Amino acid sequence: MDITRIIARVQAILTNPKSEWSVIVGEQSTIKDLYLGYIMVLAAIGPVFGFVKMTLFGINVPVMGTYRVGIGAGLGNMLFSYVMALVGVYLVALVINLLAPSFGGQKNELQALKTVAYAYTAAWVAGAGLILPWVGMVILLVGSLYSIYLLYLGLPVMMQCPPEKAKGYTAVAIVVAVILGFILSAVVGGITGVSGMMGHSSTSHMNMTEGGFDKNSPGSKMEAWTKKMESATKDMEKAQQSGDAKQQSEAVGKMMATALGNNGQIETLAPERIKAFLPQKLAGQARSAISAERTGAMGMQISTAEASYTDQSGNGLHVEITDMGVAKGVMALAGWVGVEQDRVTETGFEKTYRKGKAFVHEQWDKQASSGEYGIIVGERFSVKISGSSTDISKLKDAANSINLDGLAALKDEGVKQ
Repeated sequence: MDITRIIARVQAILTNPKSEWSVIVGEQSTIKDLYLGYIMVLAAIGPVFGFVKMTLFGINVPVMGTYRVGIGAGLGNMLFSYVMALVGVYLVALVINLLAPSFGGQKNELQALKTVAYAYTAAWVAGAGLILPWVGMVILLVGSLYSIYLLYLGLPVMMQCPPEKAKGYTAVAIVVAVILGFILSAVVGGITGVSGMMGHSSTSHMNMTEGGFDKNSPGSKMEAWTKKMESATKDMEKAQQSGDAKQQSEAVGKMMATALGNNGQIETLAPERIKAFLPQKLAGQARSAISAERTGAMGMQISTAEASYTDQSGNGLHVEITDMGVAKGVMALAGWVGVEQDRVTETGFEKTYRKGKAFVHEQWDKQASSGEYGIIVGERFSVKISGSSTDISKLKDAANSINLDGLAALKDEGVKQ
């Protein structure tokens, strides 16, 4: 396994996909080589980061606190997710191969697997977003969108279909991939008891254009991001050649920061600093519990402070403030693709939207008279309030009573360019 070669291929397919597909189509390889030398490495990113999130950082459960999945259960979920990802790639490749004649292409099992493997690169790299709070889905969305674009560019080259039929070919392939994704997620959930965490709604927003990206378009900004990734990759290669452990560690940190949209690494706020933003009283309710911690893994830090509030009637609110650290650039990525969600059910609603520079998430269940309101300030700090209330506006008011401006003012603290 040549890690340097893998990094070079990831860099090339993300930064210059049109040229890279022309290189890939002529490469002599085998299914075994593809799995051992590329697929098994990239497909591991999501499951590994999901394991770190669930087992090391933990999952916040409103009112109850942070829940960390046991090592055994976490490893089990990681293993099954990984196996299902490896199986899913092959199944999608089989479908693409079978569909080829329908879109004027030529059947070739190996080329179909190469197409899926390298098109999935962006989505696999974005799997690192699983380590983040709810905004991690933004990273998954961006990666999924770019993978669709990679597939769109790759099908005419790899499967020899006419360019004018590439859009239809891509659309059908994506529908099949989504269906397979649901099936595989159900299998993983049934075996491990943990639902699949890969986003499934990101395939409907792709704007497939031909030629280069327009200036200031999401694609243009993605290209700027990939140029930074190219620089970070070169630093990584130099660090590997130097044999200097410290230099290698710094290079990894830069790579992580760049991948998540930042210009440098970030040291998150100390627990006591972020804890100070949790008031003694909130919405007329007294604070009954408070905690704060800073955790780190793989060159990334996350600081979190939590507090519970209760009134005389037993109603309660739970507040969680998270310094996302190196992931602050994720909010810029969200702006590129205009992430929005608006879903209405019989018992309530859920929506995600941008309000000025802020990124907002609302969820409400009218039957339970409870919900959740989250807002990102300074493109770095996540403030989430959940619990029982008369309506969602009470949760919004509670969030606004926190010193959000003071929190946003700290957005550049600890940033290392």
